Amino acid sequence: MFAPDQILKANSPDLLHDLDLTTDELVYLLDLAAQVKESPAAYARALEGRNIAMLFEKPSLRTKLTFELAMKQLGGGSVFIEGPIGVREPLKDVARNLDRWTNGIVARVFRQTTVDDLARWSRVPVINALSDLYHPCQALADMQTVREHFGELRGCKLAFIGDGNNVAQSLMLTSLRLGMDFALGCPQGYLPDPDIVTQAEGLAAVTGAHLAITHDGAEAVAGAHAIYTDVWTSMGQEQEAVERRRAFRDYQVNDALFAQARPDCVFMHCLPAKRDEEVTDSIMEHERSVIFDQAENRLHAQKALLLMMLT
Repeated sequence: MFAPDQILKANSPDLLHDLDLTTDELVYLLDLAAQVKESPAAYARALEGRNIAMLFEKPSLRTKLTFELAMKQLGGGSVFIEGPIGVREPLKDVARNLDRWTNGIVARVFRQTTVDDLARWSRVPVINALSDLYHPCQALADMQTVREHFGELRGCKLAFIGDGNNVAQSLMLTSLRLGMDFALGCPQGYLPDPDIVTQAEGLAAVTGAHLAITHDGAEAVAGAHAIYTDVWTSMGQEQEAVERRRAFRDYQVNDALFAQARPDCVFMHCLPAKRDEEVTDSIMEHERSVIFDQAENRLHAQKALLLMMLT
């Protein structure tokens, strides 16, 4: 049991990219998240007197509520601001106001450069709650969910079907460094960032995990312990919706595709979902769908992260 006054402090002052956490810190966070989930009362005053500022350029259900509830259940508080950052006044001024009032900044932004700049100017920890390149908080909750269902992460296979987007990139980096195989099935023109793929290949070489990027969805899910997908059109991409539906029409997670994975395969989605677009309603409601386990674990994983960043 990690006592609240003995929580490991992160080496990096911020979580801007998934690799800001060392592999040891990542494993520690997953262990801590499991303990926080099992014994929430033990941490009920761990962040008493501490507060975070939440800066959200994008609408949110899970991210907003789980961070707010996490701080409240840990004895701290939060303040919320929605809208563009750095428009009404310079971003560097926003950061240097917030670090005088709060103990940390949680930012959900359109561009990675925004969260990077917040960290550059802030003296308190900055947590990336989603950008165009990464979604590290989601990846933490997802690893917790897979581990709950399969016990060990090493040797499992995660298959992502769809856009090589921020969620796919964080999952790719996080799963490979934990020894999980990762396969991405996506159409031409929607591959992940080449620099992030290079980082992922380096991680796979160290851990011995296997990385596969293919345009064949069936190939990607073969032998998978978990099949994961996300919306085809994210916030800010609405003008591409028609083109994206055409490009991704053969990448729907449906009963036929799901049947090509392992018999004990689980289905995952970061939500919100567009049912019967990227995934059929039958798969969303499947007995092996763990989408709401993932949503619940956002709370516990973020509690662990806040304990590590703010104590």
